[in-house]
Amino acid sequence: MSEHAVDTDSPRRPATVGPPGEPEVPGPRALGPWWVAAATTVTLLLLASRYGYHRDELYFLLAGRHLDWGYVDQGPLVPALARLLDTIAPGNLVVLRTPSAVLAGGAVLLVAAIARELGAGRGGQLFAAVLAALSGIVLASGHLLSTTTVDLLVWLVAAWCAVRLLRTGDSRWALGIGLALGVGMLSKLLPALLAVGLVAGVLIAGPRRLLRDRWVLAAAGITVLLAAPNLIWQAANGFPQLGVAASISDGDSSYSGRLESFTLHFVIISPYAVPIWIAGLVALLRRPEWRAYRAVGWAWVVVVGIVLIAGGKGYYDAPLLLVLTAAGALVTVAWASRGSLWWRRGLLTLGVVPFLLPNVVLLLPVLPADRLPGFVVDVNYDAGETIGWPEFADSVARVHRGLPPEERSRAVVLTANYGEAGALARYGPARGLPRAYSGHNSMVDFGRPPADANVVIAVGWVGGEPGDPLGAWFERCTLSGVVDQRVEVDNDENGGPIHVCRGLRRPWSQIWDTEVRHTG
Repeated sequence: MSEHAVDTDSPRRPATVGPPGEPEVPGPRALGPWWVAAATTVTLLLLASRYGYHRDELYFLLAGRHLDWGYVDQGPLVPALARLLDTIAPGNLVVLRTPSAVLAGGAVLLVAAIARELGAGRGGQLFAAVLAALSGIVLASGHLLSTTTVDLLVWLVAAWCAVRLLRTGDSRWALGIGLALGVGMLSKLLPALLAVGLVAGVLIAGPRRLLRDRWVLAAAGITVLLAAPNLIWQAANGFPQLGVAASISDGDSSYSGRLESFTLHFVIISPYAVPIWIAGLVALLRRPEWRAYRAVGWAWVVVVGIVLIAGGKGYYDAPLLLVLTAAGALVTVAWASRGSLWWRRGLLTLGVVPFLLPNVVLLLPVLPADRLPGFVVDVNYDAGETIGWPEFADSVARVHRGLPPEERSRAVVLTANYGEAGALARYGPARGLPRAYSGHNSMVDFGRPPADANVVIAVGWVGGEPGDPLGAWFERCTLSGVVDQRVEVDNDENGGPIHVCRGLRRPWSQIWDTEVRHTG
């Protein structure tokens, strides 16, 4: 009997390991993971309305007003979803974030389901579910409406189908992989990275016959068919996502840069889980009875190699880390069931408090926004980006009210990034602010200022002297205010400059696409 065939909290069941490389039957069905998933979703919903919108959510809402088959930095799925949810319940954060909370609960179930496919008993499945529920990637992405939440579920669905295919030998499960990847590529093109990893894993570890299997080829066709609208849009517009990827590789984004990307692997699930997912990786690559699943282990090796070499964000391969965690949960439960049970199980239990529960404090809005410790934002950049947007709009409105009446009536706002433009689209009308424009990512395609707009409130741009963008675009710029979010939080907006610029040097039509446009 293999060590992971022992279920310490249920009657023993016989192992079914045949010849080396033949996988075991799945573990028994367990109710525990469902309770953990439900608790995860409910917790996320209860905290959904604290703090405020994230900059990306404000961008999605604005992009949803300009529906298209693609955008500079994403596909159509999340903006369309944001528009639908905001139409159902305008301005309601709980409704906007409900899909993410539900998807996070689904991710917990899938991690437990993958552990079950590998042979986990009820204890192993429950342990895998708890590790997933308290992981950084599930909590962070489950709190916000984001493309990352969609990616997380898509990758886990594809991984579960892949494990089930490898266990049963039934290649029809490839259709599930193709469907998941195709839907995922309507959000972002990242699922293509998983496809590359899985194909490479099969090439390295087998079974290579899958690469010419009719169901696998049909699955590839499904993926391409579903992804076609976004791919066609990207091709027609010169694949702007490649430009965004290049800026990310240069470190022009949160959680990017090779060193930060590598380091993130040791905290994105949790430090507690690091030895667990490493054990899972080793077991997938070396355990004889798991030989059938080696392609999954190699898929992670290939994907993380591509991410690090290309300078991608460190959370791109996080769903596969959860797959490794599911495998490691079996190894860990088996280890805790041998020898001196009391200290092994005690060690696992004691590790939860210092290494897993802090994820809740760091990644969810449980502390007061006006007394948020600096170390929280240092660890969780996104926390700072959900605080102070109404106050940001107030700061811009104060500058606007200070303009002479004849200028106030024809002034426009030019923001440095899409979050600022999205915030002013959400909060600006109630404060009498004019329309905000931006050249950031797809914002540049949502319209440019009128030709006669030569009084501009420029938000987030540094400088205003000759040689910098504002100095190149306008005859004179005056620092007229700063952003005051009325809390001590270190985010991208608090304390930022607000200039009033006059005298457009060249028409907007000449500078908008060539100089104002920027990606990142």
